[in-house]
Amino acid sequence: MKINARVTLLMSLFLLSPVAQGGATCSGQFINPMKDICWSCMFPMTLGSAPIVPSQYPDTRNPSMPISFCPKPPPVFMQIGLNIGYWEPYALTDVTRVPYCMVNMGMQLSGANMQRIGGRSSARDSGSSDGGFYHAHWYKYPVIYWLQLMQSTACMATDAFDVAYLTELDPLWNDDELAFVLNPEAILFGSPIAQLACIPEAIATSTNTALPFDALFWCLGSQGSAYPLTGNTNYRDTPIQAGTLIMERLNYKLHRQGIVWETSGEDGAVCYQYPTPILPKSRYRYQMSAPSPDAQWCHPYTTTTAIWEMGHDNPTTGDNFGYVQWRKRNCVFL
Repeated sequence: MKINARVTLLMSLFLLSPVAQGGATCSGQFINPMKDICWSCMFPMTLGSAPIVPSQYPDTRNPSMPISFCPKPPPVFMQIGLNIGYWEPYALTDVTRVPYCMVNMGMQLSGANMQRIGGRSSARDSGSSDGGFYHAHWYKYPVIYWLQLMQSTACMATDAFDVAYLTELDPLWNDDELAFVLNPEAILFGSPIAQLACIPEAIATSTNTALPFDALFWCLGSQGSAYPLTGNTNYRDTPIQAGTLIMERLNYKLHRQGIVWETSGEDGAVCYQYPTPILPKSRYRYQMSAPSPDAQWCHPYTTTTAIWEMGHDNPTTGDNFGYVQWRKRNCVFL
């Protein structure tokens, strides 16, 4: 298993501690790729538009043809391959009230001056019970590559394990007004009328059988509003609902910043990846990895947490949640 040097550097810069400053607890565990991953969530797998391995989960659009011709630099000029579609466990996400609590690594990075490096020393102590502030972390997690379940590098992430994003180091994450530079369109969707338009998506995604509506890009179903792209939420029905909202927002933020690119299931476009500043919600699923790994099923983005969250939140461990991000990958198997 390859681990990026950045992870080693982070560990060397901080002392590892199981408890956060100020008495707030940090809890988590390193995910076991064999027993904590919902491997049935890889499916359906398709060749062109035809399912090779069917699944109970809904799928996005796939190319109509089973073969693609991809332009290549000389002397190759053109390569022929098979149009494959499947769902890849692409990334891990932490959502926590404790700065530098690495939930999916089962440790906390402590010993640093939290205020000077970034983040809030104890956002957990924010006053309102209706809302809250969360930090989040994004890890590259190329588990398909580690286990060699695919033999074509075009059809899987081949990065090393890497802590790719820490919101504690991002000055936009805890300031809604400053984040306006990233999401100026948010001013159009803060009205009650715009939020009422999200109701059909919330109803449709009340089960695991429907994909979210990409056209309603300002909505995250039953989780709440996609905007602002920060760790602040004014609506906290349950801790897991709020944590899932922040997890989806972080993914949207990384798309907006050009950090995460997407593949396409359209004919003629499957050969490449593309920057996508608007989050394609329908191309993502999630499952919980901490505090209680749930390898039994996964859920399309915006699906209500009410159908699965019972028994997954331990009040004694604080609001520390880990998620596995599943992304639809359309690729040309060469």
